Amino acid sequence: MSTTARRPNVVMILTDDHASHSIGAYGSLVNSTPRIDEIGRDGVRFDHCFATNALCSPSRASILTGTYSHVNGVSTLVTPIDASQPTFVSALRDAGYRTAMIGKWHMGDGDGHDPQNFDYWDVVIEQGEYWNPRFLSPEGLRTVEGYATDIITDLACEWVESLPGDDPWCVLIYHKAPHRPWEPKPEHAELYRAPVPLPDTFHDDLSTRSSSARRALMRLADNLNTEDLKVGPPEGLSYEQLAVWKYQRFMEDYLACVHSVDENVGRVIDFLKARGEHDDTLLMYASDQGFFLGDHGWFDKRFMYEESLRMPMLLSYPARVPAGGVHDGIVTNVDFAQTILEAAGVAPHERMQGRSFWNDLSGEAPAPPPAEGMYYRYWEHDDVFHHAPAHYGYRDSRYKIIYYYNDGLGIAGTGPFRYPGEWELFDLETDPQELRNVHDDPAYAEVRDRLKIALWREQHRLGDVAHPSQPAPGGVTGVTAVGA
Repeated sequence: MSTTARRPNVVMILTDDHASHSIGAYGSLVNSTPRIDEIGRDGVRFDHCFATNALCSPSRASILTGTYSHVNGVSTLVTPIDASQPTFVSALRDAGYRTAMIGKWHMGDGDGHDPQNFDYWDVVIEQGEYWNPRFLSPEGLRTVEGYATDIITDLACEWVESLPGDDPWCVLIYHKAPHRPWEPKPEHAELYRAPVPLPDTFHDDLSTRSSSARRALMRLADNLNTEDLKVGPPEGLSYEQLAVWKYQRFMEDYLACVHSVDENVGRVIDFLKARGEHDDTLLMYASDQGFFLGDHGWFDKRFMYEESLRMPMLLSYPARVPAGGVHDGIVTNVDFAQTILEAAGVAPHERMQGRSFWNDLSGEAPAPPPAEGMYYRYWEHDDVFHHAPAHYGYRDSRYKIIYYYNDGLGIAGTGPFRYPGEWELFDLETDPQELRNVHDDPAYAEVRDRLKIALWREQHRLGDVAHPSQPAPGGVTGVTAVGA
């Protein structure tokens, strides 16, 4: 490592629904990802990086703006972004960077929702297609033949090659993969036909969890369909056999899509090295949230449970960040914007809410105090496909508390009714797989009360509004009941 006055180029590779536990650097038991792992070996692996809203569009908005969903306005899949608001990209561009956005935008199309403050943008429509994807740019809509993961990488490298002069540049390479419906390249489709190990919690019956969690339509056996799996199951399978068969079929395609991502991450690394720019580039790999890979019998994300909440994040910048590091403090997707800007020597916008972790990595100046915990909120209550409940919560280094406030109406039997609010509390030290909700355990009364106060205070500090069904916890002073 050497110090340099050169401002870094910035490359952020973002995937969709890539679980940490399908990455070699995080100890995956189901596959290997040597090129993604390479970023961590050249730099830092983040072990406690979390999404503040584990859903594609909201996470992307938080990454871009450095703000929580209630500030940037993108709280669900159907709340598009006001693309004119300040972002880390607009700040870099104002500071002389060339900027590009290529791939999955997924925060609205047209009417002020297209990418702004980019010198070049070329994005897929909504979720995008794996094969022969449609791309939208200022020049209009077109179809590009080929496989989306390869095409997005091609377009990014071509844009960098086209740049004149020596100005620093920032490119966002945002992939569709490995999002549903998991369509791999034919040459990768056979790579994971051997039985994929079942996760330890595959047969979890959710018996200690809230009814809010149990009613979600995310069960592999019940909710993966033929469109997802491409073929129907064999006849005569028991329920458990069907669950295992669907898991294996789903994982074959999911991991094959990840394989293509890994190859294309390698292409970007090799491209930077061939240009002599690898050491002076801040290169990040992340997913917009985690994903359940059969954990608790589920697929998808949305919940504040670890497999969904945890984002993989690896970062390298050899000129200024030592290789082989592990960052074990709490960081979130809201922190990315300020961290990138500090690394580039650019002041963040005053509305940004995150904590820069740049000096945690570089040691170039004293780092701010570490985060004591993180705040999470999932807003999209009882969506038609997954029926995941609205909830928010707080996680510190050991404990996690979740409140399902269940806004809106559910349907049961003869008509609509309002689900009651429900709490969950987990001790991640003694129960890392979150199998035992200890909210009502008298032994955890002090912890429960302390975390409810921490949740309330963090909610207030960030300017979010508590749901009216959540009373102010005992012991809170000097904080207005913002949700009342």
